Amino acid sequence: MNESMKASSKTGSDINHIIAIVSGKGGVGKSSVTSLLACAMQRKGYQVGILDADITGSSITKTFGITAKATGEEGRIEPATSRTGIKIISTNMLLSEESDPVIWRGPLIANTVKLFYTDVDWQTLDYLFIDMPPGTGDVPLTVFQSLPVEGLIMVTSPQQLVSMVVEKAVNMAATMQIPILGLVENYSYFLCPDNQKRYAVFGESHLQEIGERHALPVLARLGIDEQLSLACDQGAIESYEGCDLSALCNTLEER
Repeated sequence: MNESMKASSKTGSDINHIIAIVSGKGGVGKSSVTSLLACAMQRKGYQVGILDADITGSSITKTFGITAKATGEEGRIEPATSRTGIKIISTNMLLSEESDPVIWRGPLIANTVKLFYTDVDWQTLDYLFIDMPPGTGDVPLTVFQSLPVEGLIMVTSPQQLVSMVVEKAVNMAATMQIPILGLVENYSYFLCPDNQKRYAVFGESHLQEIGERHALPVLARLGIDEQLSLACDQGAIESYEGCDLSALCNTLEER
């Protein structure tokens, strides 16, 4: 798509890199990976924001313990700021109660995502991470067509069916001419606390062969961790440091 047709910020925000975190299917822990990546880059000294584009299934505010509602004047929305300074915007910040359902038609959902970029006062960011809804529907299409996304991180899980859904997401990215920076496998293993052995709860991984087939690097394999689940439930994701995202962070820094 012609870059001149991309949306631009109405608030004068200066965002250096926009990276979308995507998945071919739901339930692979994409939002937790987005949160962990944002925290990791924030710890490295970068100014970071998260745009929660999963409009009907928002969970980012819960993960960061944010309960404040969005504020601002006409044409300018103020994002929330987490404990460590990560700027966040999410549909939950627009609802009376975070448990209220978002019963909107596709065009309204897609337009809201676009407004989260154009009308939010992000100020200056090194990285804006977009937590995408799963699949290849209206919202991904809007984001890829309208926002200046420079790369995708694809989150998968070990099940064999992942190869099919990864293929779909890879083909969409190719169609939209947005590079996939690499793959992250979530729920890759369970480390037993009794014997320190790793168990492939969801079956043996096929990620390496999938990556080789599409010339995509595997940037991280994340295990099942009760402490991570607890941190997300308690809104304390920023205090969790139990996973290694160094290869993923290095890939972003090298761009």
